[in-house]
Amino acid sequence: MREAQQQSFSTHDNVSLFYRHWPAIQRDEATPRRALVLFHRGHEHGGRMAHLADELDLPGFDVFAWDARGHGESPGARGDSPGFATSVRDVQTFIEHIRDQYGIAVEEMAVVAQSVGAVLIATWVHDYAPPIRALVLASPAFKVKLYVPFARPGLKLMRAWRGNFFVNSYVKAKFLSHDPQRIASYESDPLITRPISVNMLLGLYDAAERVVADAQSIQTPTQLLISGADFVVHRKPQEQFFDRLGSVRKEKHILPGFFHDTLGERERAQATDRMRRFILRNFAEPIVRPSLLDADQIGWSCAESEALAAPLPLNSPRELYWRATRAGLKLGATLSAGVKLGFDTGFDSGSTLDYVYRNQPTGNSPLGRLIDRNYLNAIGWRGIRQRKVHLEELLRQAMASLREQQRPVHIVDIAAGHGRYILESLEQGAQRPESILLRDYSDLNVRDGSALIEQKGLGDIARFVKGDAFDREDLAALEPKTLAVVSGLYELFASNAMVSDSLAGLAAAVEAGGYLVYTGQPWHPQLEFIARALTSHREGQAWVMRRRSQVEMDQLVERAGFRKVTQRVDEWGIFTVSLAQRVS
Repeated sequence: MREAQQQSFSTHDNVSLFYRHWPAIQRDEATPRRALVLFHRGHEHGGRMAHLADELDLPGFDVFAWDARGHGESPGARGDSPGFATSVRDVQTFIEHIRDQYGIAVEEMAVVAQSVGAVLIATWVHDYAPPIRALVLASPAFKVKLYVPFARPGLKLMRAWRGNFFVNSYVKAKFLSHDPQRIASYESDPLITRPISVNMLLGLYDAAERVVADAQSIQTPTQLLISGADFVVHRKPQEQFFDRLGSVRKEKHILPGFFHDTLGERERAQATDRMRRFILRNFAEPIVRPSLLDADQIGWSCAESEALAAPLPLNSPRELYWRATRAGLKLGATLSAGVKLGFDTGFDSGSTLDYVYRNQPTGNSPLGRLIDRNYLNAIGWRGIRQRKVHLEELLRQAMASLREQQRPVHIVDIAAGHGRYILESLEQGAQRPESILLRDYSDLNVRDGSALIEQKGLGDIARFVKGDAFDREDLAALEPKTLAVVSGLYELFASNAMVSDSLAGLAAAVEAGGYLVYTGQPWHPQLEFIARALTSHREGQAWVMRRRSQVEMDQLVERAGFRKVTQRVDEWGIFTVSLAQRVS
């Protein structure tokens, strides 16, 4: 039997999380080092999956199992985390730690996750698009059986009144597994915690609904194990997830009679034998990732955007509803400065985004300011403001990396709007860049952005010029840059050919070893509202967006000659910000 080494790693917010490492015991020096990473159920810890290090019989793999924040040996209130998205980011940090600390490429990793851990990992795979070799999800808790009528809305109301609080698991060990030893160990394990915070429980529900609805974005080879007699979670969302899953290699196994603890059941060899075969088969063959470079011409996102762009039958219930919604917005524009600006310049314009960044409700009356506050609190605008925070973070990270390499910092933003996020990111830095070039298609943005440069006292290093972000030759002719930025642009245009031309021009302008910060929008809960009720900057046309999965966006960036380094995503999974490095 393998012996576990006890280790820890630091999260992005400097929390030290505990994990176990079982080193490989039979490694072929001719093959790359490989890893199997395990993620436990809710209420439990990595030690509850320790048996898999031997039972999966993969001696050539290093095996890792963490204790999630608030679980087992890791710190934090039991069953709690600052948010579900924080725990998802902890996964990304853990994977990066394994990569950097043990020299194991992400492409040489397989991941096994169970129950709540499976939802955590499914969300991570959806949002971060890691190029792992194989994924096994055992009884994912996409929908927990709460049994109490209206439990979920009731928990939301109680949280609004009381703030975050904790609820205890009702599940007894005898309903998790038929294995007497497993039952006894569960009942006597002092590291098992029954409480879970309502923040985490509701965050779990929200993330699960999003991932199940958008499972077509996941391209990772995936094996789904479903317990046939599960008293803890519903099967229907698991089946829906599998049916929608975009993976070329995917398989589903329903295990008759199994309780919820799929990987701890008495007859779990039925599961582990299938898992071993699936994992080894995916490592035996080259990585298969479908090309999404033509996803604007064929596939689910193309069909989705075309459906949103199609007019509704005149006087149909839906057409009447959206006509009334537009009329309501027009009325709101007479009172709210933000809504009026959206209709005047486009809800996707640089002027609107700058207004959203400032986040100061403005109107011609108290009612107008109230309307404006509700407008600015829309989930999309909250995501935009969080995107700005992530942009500034990765800009500072890229500049620090360039300084460490003793290279100058020459920045270009090809669609800067008013340039606020670029200029404000410098206010927190100790050292200014050598030069900043801001570009935009709009004369209004050039004018207001130039004024902002002077206001920030950066006129000696920064300038704002008019330019086409999709003119490949014009971008390629820029003086060599070490840091390029594209924020909120590609999400507005469906065409991958346009994006490819833009990225190719930037690749020619950015020196080898330089960086690219780019954004994406793999998900949005208000797509139809945006398409049916809001107008874009393009002469009042409807604002119809084609979502790009993170896999598709990363493929476009990779083809242009950049290697993705790291990524951030907001808690709702709407906007991503990524940092990539130009390869020679």
